[in-house]
Amino acid sequence: MQVNELAKKLSVTADTVRYYTRIGILEPVKSFENGYKYYSKDDESRLRFVLKAKKLGFSVAEIQNIMAISQKGDSPCCKVRDLVKRHIEHTTQKIAELEALKGNMVNAVDAWETIEDKGPNEQNICELIEMWEEIDLAKIKQ
Repeated sequence: MQVNELAKKLSVTADTVRYYTRIGILEPVKSFENGYKYYSKDDESRLRFVLKAKKLGFSVAEIQNIMAISQKGDSPCCKVRDLVKRHIEHTTQKIAELEALKGNMVNAVDAWETIEDKGPNEQNICELIEMWEEIDLAKIKQ
């Protein structure tokens, strides 16, 4: 099948198929007659695997590593488990960071509601942001 056929079959763009071809995950056969690249069932299976792995948070480099282990005849499952455990830890940490950021934003909006808007000057671009670390939320909220 050609690039557009594979893309449509797996609900991705043709550029996605071309990208994975460019980095060597897909290995289409080039026709001598018309120069078109033709993708096999194996290419379809590899791309399907990549798309599933991406949904689990794996990077392209990790996916290539997993595929390389498999191509050597070894099971990559142990590696996959370890990677997912690390991804969970990283995701948990990232969620905590995002919750803290959200808390800062909520506190900022609450504090800024009582402050009059001022124009920029030589020292300030936006006073609200520039005073943020200096303000005492308890004083502003009173």
